[in-house]
Amino acid sequence: MISPKTFLLVLGLSGALPALAQRADYPIQAVPFTKVKLTDNFWQPRLKTNTTVTIPASFQRCEATNRVKNFEMAAAHSGKFATTFPFDDTDIYKTLEGAAYSLSLCPDKELSAYMDALIAKVGAAQEPDGYLYTARTIDPAHPHAWAGQERWEKERELSHELYNSGHLYEAAVAHYQATGKKTLLNIALKNADLVCSVFGPGKRVVAPGHEIAEMGLVKLYRVTGKPEYLQTAKFFLDARGQHKGYDPKSPDPFRNGQYWQDDKPVVAQKEAEGHAVRAEYLYSAMADVAALTGDKQLLAAVDTIWQNMVSKKFYVTGGTGAVPGGERFGQNYELPNATAYNETCASVADIYWNQRMFQLHGEAKYADIIEKVLYNGLLSGVGLDGKSFFYSNAMQIKNSASFAQTEPARAGWFECSCCPTNLARLFPALPGYVYGQKDRDIYVNLFVSGSTDLAVKNKAVRLTQQNNYPWSGDLKFTVNQASTSDFNLLVRIPGWARNEAMPSDLYRFAQPSDAKVTVRVNGKAVEYQLKNGYAVLARKWKKDDVVDVRLPMDVRTVVAHPNVRDNVGKVALQRGPVMYCAEWKDNEGKASNIIVPAGTTFTTVEKPDLLNGITALTATVPVVKVDAATNTISTVRQTLTAIPYYAWANRGKGEMMVWFPQRVTDVDLVTRQAEEVTHAK
Repeated sequence: MISPKTFLLVLGLSGALPALAQRADYPIQAVPFTKVKLTDNFWQPRLKTNTTVTIPASFQRCEATNRVKNFEMAAAHSGKFATTFPFDDTDIYKTLEGAAYSLSLCPDKELSAYMDALIAKVGAAQEPDGYLYTARTIDPAHPHAWAGQERWEKERELSHELYNSGHLYEAAVAHYQATGKKTLLNIALKNADLVCSVFGPGKRVVAPGHEIAEMGLVKLYRVTGKPEYLQTAKFFLDARGQHKGYDPKSPDPFRNGQYWQDDKPVVAQKEAEGHAVRAEYLYSAMADVAALTGDKQLLAAVDTIWQNMVSKKFYVTGGTGAVPGGERFGQNYELPNATAYNETCASVADIYWNQRMFQLHGEAKYADIIEKVLYNGLLSGVGLDGKSFFYSNAMQIKNSASFAQTEPARAGWFECSCCPTNLARLFPALPGYVYGQKDRDIYVNLFVSGSTDLAVKNKAVRLTQQNNYPWSGDLKFTVNQASTSDFNLLVRIPGWARNEAMPSDLYRFAQPSDAKVTVRVNGKAVEYQLKNGYAVLARKWKKDDVVDVRLPMDVRTVVAHPNVRDNVGKVALQRGPVMYCAEWKDNEGKASNIIVPAGTTFTTVEKPDLLNGITALTATVPVVKVDAATNTISTVRQTLTAIPYYAWANRGKGEMMVWFPQRVTDVDLVTRQAEEVTHAK
């Protein structure tokens, strides 16, 4: 990638990089995904499926559902907006972003040519002053009902004009970094210049109703060095706090300041609140702006909000946003199973946020959350086929009654299809979450076989990982460089390997384990300093030095904080980073009748031919049986088979459970029939 200063000259932009950008930034930088090559058996096949199946299917569905047609009609200023939501433009932007990342890893001339043609259509739909919003441009006299008669009129409530812009910016930066082409970037910069001219002190004041413009503006600032982009991103943060919060008496209680994270100034916010996806995009932007400006109040606020989320508003599978009404965070400890929402987009946003928190603080707890979300609550959002998805991610499917409240099966597409396209852009960027670097410190956050090329004090270093994670805790790291290098290798020791189920008291292991993490260098056991959750290995590294780390992979039972009422007297199952569930297919057609008493012993079973290869858990446990002929209930011994939570719903529709009672305390009698599940963003 060319330097920002050279980029300014190429584009003919005025001004140099602001001095602030040279002084302040994230203390830790992520190693770019283009410098990390994955070779593992878990993530690499999934990235390949994303490239060969998910992204092509997403483009095809954008064509088939008239999302592309909207841009064509906007260019012609003729026709009628052909889809449902004014933010449908973003499905094209997100897929372009994912495809751009994918091109960096897997060059594809045919895909590149298709993207060029699609970008041309996007550019043709842009108005002369930079405005880009097909829901208005197609027929300005009759815009989308959510848009208002004038530009930006309903930005806070419904229009999503700045939300569209934010995803455009994210896609444009990805495309430029991947290809060196400025076609989409020029479109984004023209739009961003318009946004900066409209919003700011003494101009229009509004806090974006659906955040992401802030994150996108920061990315444009990083690429161009243009201070107005960072200033406008900060302005959008500072504009919050002008509207009333939640009012249960309102006819629409979820459309309010709290829902938009707009009921308090951002520096006064202390809890994760409102629409979860919007919130976590906001918190990501707060971290960005805090890093780039040194704003200590902003940093303190985002730290406090993070602590609230992981302590009181986070599912054991990594899902966030418990409440379907408003797709929002609930109250503290409001984490119901039967109605759990856990939007897939919220998991994507949570990964973005926690990566930024790691870069700010260098603590392993943020990477622990990334890992939990990746292997569980996010990965469950896409089927093994790469083209079927969950919008929400259930915690239980218990007979037909729960079908009315949760999704019992994946769908190929949604009328509001933000989640599939969000996954399409997240997966190919995954290599960029594996490593971080700060001067002589190299952080290993994720355990994924492959290699990365780094520079420490201008000396080239290649670090290679070999493992069978997440099924095995045996990790091997090989250092390869031309000459001796003096640096610190910081290997994350996951919280779950240190008897910490969460970096809070929201979840804990039912029983402590005395299994130890061991570290060897060139075959010899070493003592190491544990700092902020990392094993710090400081030495003069020689060519082909080998570090072996062994993480204990015992099956653990997890219990929730007693204030989480749905999980009192229940346990969840965890092995390594993977949370498990029981599904009907493996358990004689039911999962809601299983009891896991204290002291249950589990056996791990490798199943290479099941669900693309998994390690399953088995145990003999009591299950509840009903004899309909005699109206009697009894318990019998049966084999429980548990599979990784991410893999459920790939073999048809039926019961699924994450939390298991340890003893029988009640019996549900269910009569309600199933209903349809719908979504509205």
